[in-house]
Amino acid sequence: MKKVVSLAISKEKGVQKLPVEEVRLIEDFGVEGDAHGGPWHRQVSFLASERIEAQKEKGLDVGFGAYAENIATVGIDWPKVPVGTKLKIGKEALLEITQIGKKCHTKCAIYKMAGDCIMPREGVFARVLKGGTVRVGDEIEFL
Repeated sequence: MKKVVSLAISKEKGVQKLPVEEVRLIEDFGVEGDAHGGPWHRQVSFLASERIEAQKEKGLDVGFGAYAENIATVGIDWPKVPVGTKLKIGKEALLEITQIGKKCHTKCAIYKMAGDCIMPREGVFARVLKGGTVRVGDEIEFL
């Protein structure tokens, strides 16, 4: 089953996000209250919880939000999801994948804390087509 296992937000870019139980996604903006929100293509970030666990097994002291991901999931290999894929989360939120991975131009606080940042390789980004509330435990459906 594909589902949300963690949600996280931050007021600043380049720092760890703090876990929350639910978020409100806003159409063509992203996560309400998150520093990455705005009218651009990387409004929401995804990371597989399995990748976070793999980093823990390597001895890194990381948890949900450590890589500045908004939504951590289980059951999805995000780098294999094609750009343009649409997905529904929970009862109403609709998103479209816009980017796989990203370039890191500097060693951010996440890299310095964790010793590695997996977002450039494993992170996936999306824009919000239709807003709605997303909660930990919500199912994810690819359309």
